Amino acid sequence: MAICLLSILPSYFNYIEQRDGIVLNDWLLEWIPAINVSTPVFIILWGMVSLLLIKSIQYPSIFLRFSWSLILLHLSRVVSIGLTPLNAPKNLIILKDPLSSHFYDVPFITKDLFYSGHTATLFLMFLCFQGKWEKRIALIASIGMGILVLVQHIHYTIDVVTAPFFAWLIFLLAQRILKNVFNSLNFQV
Repeated sequence: MAICLLSILPSYFNYIEQRDGIVLNDWLLEWIPAINVSTPVFIILWGMVSLLLIKSIQYPSIFLRFSWSLILLHLSRVVSIGLTPLNAPKNLIILKDPLSSHFYDVPFITKDLFYSGHTATLFLMFLCFQGKWEKRIALIASIGMGILVLVQHIHYTIDVVTAPFFAWLIFLLAQRILKNVFNSLNFQV
C-alpha cells in the first residue's frame, strides 16, 4: 500500500499545483509576520524521526503503529486536499529542508494545505510513543511545528488546528486495523 501511495503522489501533487483554489481570509496568519524557519522545522522533524527510530528498535510495536497510522494519514491527506482546493497563503516562504535539499532539487508544493502533514505526523508520534518523556517531547514538538509552519506561512491556521484531530482519528483507525489483524493471527499488540 505504501509503495502504491508513493508512486501516485508526484502526479497527484502536480495536479493539485495546477488547479485553482481559494485564498482563505486568515486573520491570525495576517497578524503573524512571515519568517523563514526552515532550519528549526527540519531540526524538529528529523530529531523526532530519530527518536522514533530509536524507540522503534526498543519497542517494535511503536514502529508498527506509526507505520500504519502514517500510511492512513497520507491517504486521508490525499482525500482532504482533493476535496479542499486552496491556493497558498499570502506571503508564503518556501520551506527548504537544509539536509536533503543538498542532494536533490524538487519543486516545492504550495497547495497541499488542508490539513498540515508536518503537524499531524508529529502528533501521530505523540500518540504512538509509550513513555512519558517521549510523549511530552512529541507533544511539544507538534505544537512547535504547528507554530513554525504558521510563521513560515506554508499553512493556514485551520490546517494546523485540525491536524491533531485528524491524526487522532487515523491513529484510532490504525489501532483497530492492527488489533483485528493480530487477533486473527492470535498475536498480541
